[in-house]
Amino acid sequence: MVLAEAGSFADAQIALNLSQSTLSTHLAALERNLGESLCVRGRKGFHLTPFGEAAYAAAKQLFSDIDAFQQRLTPSNGKLSGRLRIGIVDGVVTSPQLGLQGVIHRFMDRGPAVFIDLELGTPHDLEQSIADGRRDVVIGPFSQRAPGVTYVALHREEQELFCGRGHPLFNKPQAAITNADIEQALFSVRGYRHLEDLYRVNHPRASARVIHMEAQAMLILSGRFIGFLPSHIGENWVKTGEMRSIRPSIYRFLSSHYAAFRKRDAQQPLISVFIEDLRAATAASAA
Repeated sequence: MVLAEAGSFADAQIALNLSQSTLSTHLAALERNLGESLCVRGRKGFHLTPFGEAAYAAAKQLFSDIDAFQQRLTPSNGKLSGRLRIGIVDGVVTSPQLGLQGVIHRFMDRGPAVFIDLELGTPHDLEQSIADGRRDVVIGPFSQRAPGVTYVALHREEQELFCGRGHPLFNKPQAAITNADIEQALFSVRGYRHLEDLYRVNHPRASARVIHMEAQAMLILSGRFIGFLPSHIGENWVKTGEMRSIRPSIYRFLSSHYAAFRKRDAQQPLISVFIEDLRAATAASAA
């Protein structure tokens, strides 16, 4: 499966930490056992054979069925068990409303035998992973449009426009910062919110693009770019004098976060209990 998803032997070697000869040996052994070629590689590149495509689809379905089987089993002692595949956007570890670490702490009290598979991703990628069955629960600022998916509102995350020390706007009085100042500043957008970020400040173009919040913070801290970050990420650097919020009365906004899961999985114990803990945690933080 890794070879098929990587799309090349070179990328699969890196993902699996195997030499080319070892990977080729494993592939040859698998093809002998199955009785037919799985892939073709040569000058025209790497691609799966029709048999390889069928084998890949069957393997994906097999692993999905195994996970679903495990999730539906609850031991007689009432303790949860199985694998829970969670997806979440990055940059939430410092969120007072949604520090997932606290939710997982409470959840594991109910099911110490549960295997947690936690993955970071963009909102688009996470929604796609729910649709195709690669994740069980995903958390982020979603569009709420995917068919067959239930969205549970969790909280609204505050976002602000920041610049770093050394930027021309860093020491300029807030009231003196004009629209022209904003338009002339180099602007870093979040790739999954490219146009939205631009429209919020009426900026003509992006000068940088990031996917993860750590990368956005790096660019802002360089003193060369302005850009949006969740307030809870930027505030620590604001306290140390390395960042500054730009005209928060104008540019601060709230982003709604949701937990999403497939409607058909609503009664699975691992998912329903985890969603219950998520809702309890965000409700407590809002109280």
